[in-house]
Amino acid sequence: MEKIRLGISACLLGQNVRYDGGHQLDRFLRDTLGRFVDYVPVCPEVEMGLPVPRDTLRLVGDAEAPRLVFSKSGEDVTERMTCWAEKRLAGLEREGLCGFIFKARSPSSGMARVKLYDRRGVPNKNGVGLFARLFMERFPLLPVEEDGRLHDPRLRENFIEAIFTFRRWRDLLEQNATSAGLVAFHARHKLLMMSHSVELARRMGTLTAEAGKRPAVELFGDYQQLLMQTVRTLATPAKHCNVLQHALGYFKRQLSRDEKQEMLQIIDQYRHGLVPLAVPLTLLNHYVRKYQPPWLDEQVYLHPHPIELHLRSGL
Repeated sequence: MEKIRLGISACLLGQNVRYDGGHQLDRFLRDTLGRFVDYVPVCPEVEMGLPVPRDTLRLVGDAEAPRLVFSKSGEDVTERMTCWAEKRLAGLEREGLCGFIFKARSPSSGMARVKLYDRRGVPNKNGVGLFARLFMERFPLLPVEEDGRLHDPRLRENFIEAIFTFRRWRDLLEQNATSAGLVAFHARHKLLMMSHSVELARRMGTLTAEAGKRPAVELFGDYQQLLMQTVRTLATPAKHCNVLQHALGYFKRQLSRDEKQEMLQIIDQYRHGLVPLAVPLTLLNHYVRKYQPPWLDEQVYLHPHPIELHLRSGL
């Protein structure tokens, strides 16, 4: 697979574009995830023409229609930012992005919980950065996250899993957008979808059963909506345990009673936080390689992202 194209706030890559002339380098994003990603850096404030360093900006007014102003002078640059953003978003549409990582709490790029000041100058955290809002409205299906939330291991894995899934979906649309292609895609991703939501995975299966019976454009559009809704639903240990037990059922004849009991014990240890997900998955992958059960050995769930990212190992 070619590297994934991913938008990112430029300061997170170490570019000195912050209001104070500094940066907010995130070494995991640049050095670890960066091995598998081609970043498209964006700094709304600098790209719209503001200098470095500069006075700080803030959001003021109503949460649904905030204004972007300079904190000291009160100069309003909302229209200026919006005009620039429309042109930049048109360019990003041609980049083939599979997601975007925003800078948390930024009045231009924060995707949630940005300070929003009322008429009395009192802040609350109901704001969304102006550029981030326009981006998410323009690309509602793209996975998005911000650097602060990516420090949470579960949110980090969820986001990275989403961008790799979106890339595989985009490859399907480009290479094999047929009814058979959709059926094969869903079959390979079934366990992965179950780890996020059994109900949504079931609805996706129902849609797939309609392949060849409905117009392809309509079917693929509905499936894509459900796919992205599913991968954005946070996977939990309980959901993973359900999937692991489901997968164990494919070895009814091959495994001894002791081997099955060992697997169930390890799954239970993972459920209670005693071992990371990588432990039961390593044993499961061992049995898959050894016995090569039909269907199970093709499941994306077993290897949804590069092992070098250590997302399931607890490292």
